Amino acid sequence: MRIDRLELECFRNYVRQSADFDPRCNVIFGENAQGKTNLLEALVYLSCGKSPRARTDREMIGFDADAARMCARVSARDRAFQIQVDLFRDRRRKISVNQVSAKSSAALSEVYHTVFFCPEDLYLIREGAAARRRFMDTALCQLRPRYAAALAEYHRTYDHKTRILRDAEERPDLLAALPDFNERLVRYGAVLIHYRQQFALRLNEYAAIHHFECSGGKERLEVRYQTVSSVTDPSADIGILIDQLRQHMESHQAAERASRLCLSGPHKDDLLVSIDGRDARTYSSQGQTRTAALALKLAEREIYKNAAGEYPVLLLDDVLSELDPKRQEFVLNRIHGGQVFITCCEDDRLPQMLGGKVLHVRGGELV
Repeated sequence: MRIDRLELECFRNYVRQSADFDPRCNVIFGENAQGKTNLLEALVYLSCGKSPRARTDREMIGFDADAARMCARVSARDRAFQIQVDLFRDRRRKISVNQVSAKSSAALSEVYHTVFFCPEDLYLIREGAAARRRFMDTALCQLRPRYAAALAEYHRTYDHKTRILRDAEERPDLLAALPDFNERLVRYGAVLIHYRQQFALRLNEYAAIHHFECSGGKERLEVRYQTVSSVTDPSADIGILIDQLRQHMESHQAAERASRLCLSGPHKDDLLVSIDGRDARTYSSQGQTRTAALALKLAEREIYKNAAGEYPVLLLDDVLSELDPKRQEFVLNRIHGGQVFITCCEDDRLPQMLGGKVLHVRGGELV
């Protein structure tokens, strides 16, 4: 998979910009706040329909514009694709692939995949469960369209149920709809658990190898998926997962009504990471947790490669400057085989070290 050309119009601080890219390595350098991360954000968005930074599409439209446009020419699976996304302030976005309108972002994920790695990801192990769920969701939404659809429906149903619980004291009649929403949450939730478990198993396999190598063979990493307590085996058939989720939800009905909160379901799932048998979040050093985070992101790349038969586009947003020389070398030795975009600051030595195509960003313009 590779991105051959990108065109931006009124996207963030890019008024009108086009660029052609090297099929292997592209180094994007410049001072802070010039648009390096904005460029990578557009590449991520065109692969999955979501921004790794913005909460709404409107945030990505230039300050003085009513709309923004992103276009990319992509090569994947020995085919050429033309992708276009138009964002608007006052209406829904428009997506097209090879000039055919698409109803959802699933059409983008079917073209190419990206692995985005930023400095905040180095704290993935130390952060709360929400960060690791987001890591799983971002990867799986690109890999499995069924997962993306189930996740969207789960979130919608969860929001409806939360509003019912919140408003039930003033409007008790709303509780009559609760069983229907509970059943929907159970069925969508079982799909999430199924795919998250499969992802966690592969993640554990590849991340353990990367961490072992980066630590010089001194440490062993383990990744385990944790979901609701009633699910005895997340690898079980979806029918069994539905029954066990339903049991868990029924046991929490009274507590949910009392607290007016949705307490039961995979929206509280986590990835448990341990190093040499100890909880990494609690007991590991900063260096160990950074190595573990590197291992998880590189493992994500391997999972994509095995699922799609091609490496995804790897986007490293100023990550290497946050690493010591040993970990820098480890990453650089493992990014071959696919297209890579790396951002760095003006005074960084990366452009000379890596070769490929070098692009200078200044004030939302590429040179």
